[in-house]
Amino acid sequence: MLEVKDISAAYGKAIALKDISLYVGEGEIVSLIGANGAGKTTTLRVITGILRPLRGDVVFQEKSIVGMEPYQIASLGIIHVPEGRGLFPDMTVRENLEMGAFMRTDRDEIERDMEFVYSLFPVLKEREKQLAGTLSGGEQQMLAIGKGLMGGPKLLLLDEPSLGLAPLLVDRIFETINQINRERRVTILIAEQNAYMALSISHRAYVIENGVTVMEGTGKDLLGNEHVRKAYLGI
Repeated sequence: MLEVKDISAAYGKAIALKDISLYVGEGEIVSLIGANGAGKTTTLRVITGILRPLRGDVVFQEKSIVGMEPYQIASLGIIHVPEGRGLFPDMTVRENLEMGAFMRTDRDEIERDMEFVYSLFPVLKEREKQLAGTLSGGEQQMLAIGKGLMGGPKLLLLDEPSLGLAPLLVDRIFETINQINRERRVTILIAEQNAYMALSISHRAYVIENGVTVMEGTGKDLLGNEHVRKAYLGI
């Protein structure tokens, strides 16, 4: 479904990615793990058109998307839930979800997706008239994922979905990500520092260090890898 081919990217003169390559197959959950600043977020920004690469290609459903504007890429079905959640704090929960579907015209499907989001996160239904900025951190992350789902994603990009959350909420968020993949067959690419949780639900994963892909494998294999266990799992 998605192929990133030898991408290099920079912020000014600072090189952030060096010939990164990865593949995401339809129906998979794939994770990018690595330390803060390793290049995970930059990779997602290149995929979504927020950052133009210095060289390389990004191919989605057999079509190059390098050079397209972010809104054009989103219209193809690549929906990005950014680090920091990207909510509209002065709009209600329901208004944020509706904004997630602003490019869509299939009203019946939009309503069905709204009900699916509410079934995943019942607290959002309870708080649908509450301003997003007044929600707790965990509720805001639920809303961010829900808003992403309202875009009707073929490929959902999640940037640090566990950031700043209590352990119980982290478990809940990753259980829900797995449920979305399983029940809706949404393909998911996760950038995440919490390597254990990401690898636990991933079909495959890539380890990024200093802007370079240093390792790849199944989630299960990487959980058992000695380097990963020492560097990212504290074992």
